[in-house]
Amino acid sequence: MTLLERTYRTIDLVRVKSNEAIVFCSLGKDSLVLLDLIYPKFDRVVCVFMYFVEGLEHIERYIKWVKSKYPKVEFIQVPHWNLTYILRSGMYCVPNPKIKLLKLADVDLAMRLRFGIDFVFYGMKKADSMNRRLMLNTYPDYENAGKVYPLADWTQRDVLTYMRQKGLPEPVRYSIKASSGVGFNIDCMLWMEKNYPQDLQRIYKTFPMAERVLWEYHNKQN
Repeated sequence: MTLLERTYRTIDLVRVKSNEAIVFCSLGKDSLVLLDLIYPKFDRVVCVFMYFVEGLEHIERYIKWVKSKYPKVEFIQVPHWNLTYILRSGMYCVPNPKIKLLKLADVDLAMRLRFGIDFVFYGMKKADSMNRRLMLNTYPDYENAGKVYPLADWTQRDVLTYMRQKGLPEPVRYSIKASSGVGFNIDCMLWMEKNYPQDLQRIYKTFPMAERVLWEYHNKQN
């Protein structure tokens, strides 16, 4: 059985139980490949994107592409659960101790209840980390309590090969290092300063003290 056949086997085992699926879509390589694999199989697909700051232009471009490529997808945006820790602790903003701390499992449950869908797909791979490998190895058929991991056995090379074969666009890379999402890391902020300064200003509007990241960086360069 090939890797793709094993992947479709995991997806098909869910499809016989439900014609609806939720996909957590970060717009990174893994989640775009996952969406492409799942889309033809289900009658209803809900994509959930967790944002760091809502409405960033360079992110919206990819969301528009997803909606165009997969027209039957219901695409929704919700705050990233990590924001609860950032806002409560006051990282680059005024702390708010009243904010309830959340985990991914809380967002997962909220989406299931909101849409009435039992199965949620994730693009996690064993190759991502040792913790991921240990976790995924414990799930028979890579499904656990409605959480499904069809890409568990994939490597980064497998993902890139599939993207080339299917003509999927390369997601934003803020640096040549391992890819990561929008955040306060210097690579991301330098990339936005150069390519999307308007998005950087949106982040500053939400996290005013984040201006210090680039200010300190540029001061060290002088």
